[in-house]
Amino acid sequence: MPSISQKGISMPESPIRKLVPYAEDAKKRGTKVYHLNIGQPDIKTPQVALDAVKNNDVTTLSYARSEGSEEYRIKLANYYKAHQINVTANNIVVTTGGSEALLFTIGSITDPGDEIIIPEPFYANYNGFSRASGVTVVPVISKIEDNFALPKIEDFEKLITKNTKAILICNPGNPTGYLYSEEEIKKLKAIVLKHDLFLIADEVYREFTYDGEQHTSVLSVSGLEQHAIIIDSVSKRYSMCGARIGCIVSKNNDFITTAIKFAQARLSPPTYALMASEAALDTPQKYFDDVKEEYVARRNTLVTALKQIPGVKVANPKGAFYCVAELPVKDTDHFAQWLLESFSYRNETVMVAPASGFYSTEGEGKNQIRMAYVLNKQDLIKSAEILKQALNSYQD
Repeated sequence: MPSISQKGISMPESPIRKLVPYAEDAKKRGTKVYHLNIGQPDIKTPQVALDAVKNNDVTTLSYARSEGSEEYRIKLANYYKAHQINVTANNIVVTTGGSEALLFTIGSITDPGDEIIIPEPFYANYNGFSRASGVTVVPVISKIEDNFALPKIEDFEKLITKNTKAILICNPGNPTGYLYSEEEIKKLKAIVLKHDLFLIADEVYREFTYDGEQHTSVLSVSGLEQHAIIIDSVSKRYSMCGARIGCIVSKNNDFITTAIKFAQARLSPPTYALMASEAALDTPQKYFDDVKEEYVARRNTLVTALKQIPGVKVANPKGAFYCVAELPVKDTDHFAQWLLESFSYRNETVMVAPASGFYSTEGEGKNQIRMAYVLNKQDLIKSAEILKQALNSYQD
């Protein structure tokens, strides 16, 4: 019998999606499932983006340019300039979602055996994409007690080896919701310049910052021009997860030239989705103001409710739409499955993401979950009550 590759065997399961069969079985039994496990917003996609696909005169759905149409990249550059990120269309490569942007980036800057340092917990696919490329993730642990703030620079420094090629952050963070300050970005700047590394920043949640805090992009900091790479996507910004349009942004010409070769190999991003994404750039500011206001209310609702559950510790997110909670259980992988397989409260249950899948350090995050506050406030209150009742009933 033919054998499967070692990299295929070592590919981690998604902590977000691996419980889907159990959720489907629960629904078949008639149990309502509140999905707090996945960052799929229920916010309406801007009408201007939907209309661009519905109302067009395309007669042949042809390939787009490999790096994305020039028109879209010019509009994207103008969007970035409005966020103090001074780039041109030539600094942008459009990708099939932020996921492909990550793949192209890792493929362009690393070889098998190289290392990328990432503060953990981190978006689970960073680990998967690195494994697929033969790259080792070197974690530096951030703590819930510190609200998942940037670890000490000394902790990064002692992990750097001759194989280290980059530091990767998500800002604001998935799964933590932590927002890195300008001071923290400048600390990272100092270390990547000192050791001649890339600084990759996944900035897909740029619009979602709270409590008067401002987002600092790695490409708005002077001196990082040849070191900074932005990963971006329309998925969360415009509630367009199904469009699968993302991009890479960098002023390093060698990196962009290399990334384009990967883009050419997969031919082009999807044409209709490009139309929708270009049109979405005309979304009025009020859309974002309203969405941010809604997420602040949802965050406050969920975090307040979680803090009232005995034994639960929760970090307070300053951005994105996730929070990490520490539960009084030994193994949240088992607990999350039990919620779907064996528990219901008033014929309802919740689906959460076990946080161990957001760590690469063995044994870390076993008593934590990630929750996405992408449901309305009433559903979040119900979800917290279900979680409270479940913890009262659960036996380790």
